[in-house]
Amino acid sequence: MKLEVMNVITVEDYRTIYWPKLDKALEKLLVQSPRDYIPISYEQIYSCVYKCVCQQHSERMHSDLIAKISLHLNNLSEELQGCSEETYVENFGAAMVRYMGALHSIVPLFIYMNKVYMENKLNRDLKEELVALYSNLVAAKHINRLLPRLLEAQAVPFAIPPSTMASIVKGLYSLRPEWAHCAPHLFAKFIPNLLPPVLEDHVQQYALLDQHLQQDLLINGFGRGDQSRKRSGDDIITDTRLFMTYIFQMLPILLNLHLPPSLFLMHNMSTILI
Repeated sequence: MKLEVMNVITVEDYRTIYWPKLDKALEKLLVQSPRDYIPISYEQIYSCVYKCVCQQHSERMHSDLIAKISLHLNNLSEELQGCSEETYVENFGAAMVRYMGALHSIVPLFIYMNKVYMENKLNRDLKEELVALYSNLVAAKHINRLLPRLLEAQAVPFAIPPSTMASIVKGLYSLRPEWAHCAPHLFAKFIPNLLPPVLEDHVQQYALLDQHLQQDLLINGFGRGDQSRKRSGDDIITDTRLFMTYIFQMLPILLNLHLPPSLFLMHNMSTILI
């Protein structure tokens, strides 16, 4: 049986032939939308990585990979800093989803380098390292601007799509759980069992808060209304938005009390339906 002998890959070969192929593939993967199809030969890219590792270019390739992604993330951070207040939160959310989606393709392509070089010699994991890069170069630089925007948005239902809000908060928590301490009630809406159980002597306080919130709704015209006339569509929409604001305010309390939100809704929905 004839064995295939792998040609020697010099440093020059790596720089001029192999890394440019990897660099081009990374460029495409980092900017793709999660639903986009990128015409990349994964077999060819994996083969390049495999050959470079076998030819002792792992350290160089790892360094180039980290430099490439760091440059991309620094540029991304600058782009986000230039976003208007109206588009900032949604752009941040889209950027985080896009990057994490790209990792689902990038990490498998470099899996051989990860196994042979990073895990065995560096005692590190490639995916964890690339996620940490995003945390340090993007999220940490924007957390002081991002959290106040999220807190403002939660007081206005649907100011930010719920899916976007959930994606961002869960993403931030996965990057650094300690960020939840900066806005515990915001994170508690999306992270189960984040807040400690409520003490018995606090229950009365929450009951008073519930009463106060319902009084606020009545003062603002969110009441049972005139049952003798048919309500217009605009009235229903306005009342629904106000009711959802109320629910958003009460949700952290429900989570703390370990009460099913469905029971709370049943108790209060008569206000909006009547």
